Amino acid sequence: MTKRINTHQELEVYQLAFKSASQIFELSKSFPSEEKYSLTDQIRRSSRSVCANIAECFRKRLYPKSFISKISDAEGEAAETQTWLEFANACDYLSIEESKSLISSYDHIIGKLVIMRNNPDHWSI
Repeated sequence: MTKRINTHQELEVYQLAFKSASQIFELSKSFPSEEKYSLTDQIRRSSRSVCANIAECFRKRLYPKSFISKISDAEGEAAETQTWLEFANACDYLSIEESKSLISSYDHIIGKLVIMRNNPDHWSI
């Protein structure tokens, strides 16, 4: 029997995205100050936006097209975050292990979002 999910915070994909965004925030504290208004800001914004879009999509599940649109936005933000992680690695702000681990986490998040997007009826109310 499947447990009923009542809030977006109960979604495994939300929990993974929140954990990953929190890790990015902590790691990005060590980025150089000249990156404050570029890479640091961008990677924090996109990683947090994944969570925000998941929360919004969960509340829009009454409207399948809106639900799918917000999931698609979350997926796009997750892919953007992966790109910023690649830049952070290329600039030696993150180790290869840190960036690979986080990129892998976002691959997992994207996979879960794709499943949700492809099965909107499962989530409708």
